[in-house]
Amino acid sequence: MEFRRAVESDINRIMKIIKQAQDYFKEQGIDQWQNNYPNVEIIWEDIVKGYGYVLLKKGEIIGTVAVSFDGEKTYEKIYEGKWISNLDYAVIHRMAVDSSLKGQGFASIIINSIEKMCMFKDIRSIRADTHEDNRSMQRLLKKNGFQYCGIIYLKDNSKRLAFEKLI
Repeated sequence: MEFRRAVESDINRIMKIIKQAQDYFKEQGIDQWQNNYPNVEIIWEDIVKGYGYVLLKKGEIIGTVAVSFDGEKTYEKIYEGKWISNLDYAVIHRMAVDSSLKGQGFASIIINSIEKMCMFKDIRSIRADTHEDNRSMQRLLKKNGFQYCGIIYLKDNSKRLAFEKLI
């Protein structure tokens, strides 16, 4: 297993994994990652900004994630709860694993890899948000020690459940 920064030549494979997730959400009636989000431009921007990462198994990309250490504007206001800490934090966005490999622990490996990055950077908090209908992401976060903190709203006013983990 290798966890590394994504590069431009990874975009097609990343987009295939993103498309699988979009299709899954649509099938499940989850209104997340629809309406051309995330698209190639967003993934390319993640790579340019250094946010894009991939998980490889035997040299093939099997997972993708964006990790930012720049804060998150939509996290400034949280409703019906509060963040666990006021520490500097990493943000997990756009995480997906190849649909043929779901349920095998690869998403937890991605989270563990992000935790190691945070420890190296002396960041002791990780935050994430997800759609209220995305039960699999909620289970993944809780299984990996994240605590539910409240509700945040995206720029387009979409409601998201907010989570944080101290490491």
